[in-house]
Amino acid sequence: MAFVDPRKTADTLELMPGMQIADFGCGSGYWAVALAQKVGSSGKVFAIDILPQALEATRSQAKLQNVHNIETVQANLEIPQATKLKDGMLDVVMLSSMLAQADHREIVAAEAYRILKPNGRVVVVEWDMTDKKSGHPLQPTIARRDMEHIFKDAGFTFQKEFSAGSYHYGLVFKK
Repeated sequence: MAFVDPRKTADTLELMPGMQIADFGCGSGYWAVALAQKVGSSGKVFAIDILPQALEATRSQAKLQNVHNIETVQANLEIPQATKLKDGMLDVVMLSSMLAQADHREIVAAEAYRILKPNGRVVVVEWDMTDKKSGHPLQPTIARRDMEHIFKDAGFTFQKEFSAGSYHYGLVFKK
């Protein structure tokens, strides 16, 4: 497996029907649809992105997959409380390949903390584009240890690492 498969990964994340999840930086809905299928019709996924065209792509993908439990939210995640979601309402926040693009990563992590229930989890999938011979990054990304610091500084505890394919790493943090 070269690239991460959201459906296979979702199977390893202990997601249950009825859970409420936010997909930060949802892009084209790659993760949102897989997560929405996993939590079923009694659950809900808030697909959040700053770009209207990303939200439209997510809605289109959901429609194609006959998924009806996704709500799209346009928000700049680098502005505190921009999601307008209630404090402590979610079970999981998914962040896939979005934090490397953020200038204010601490604000993104704080928003995840704010909207998660006690014992809620943040699932991070990020590019691991390190040259295996030299150890140097091949493109801008966030090193695994730096990602741990971002979330620990926001109040999370590291829970586990999981396989996210050959080009990504996967981490789970708990509130």
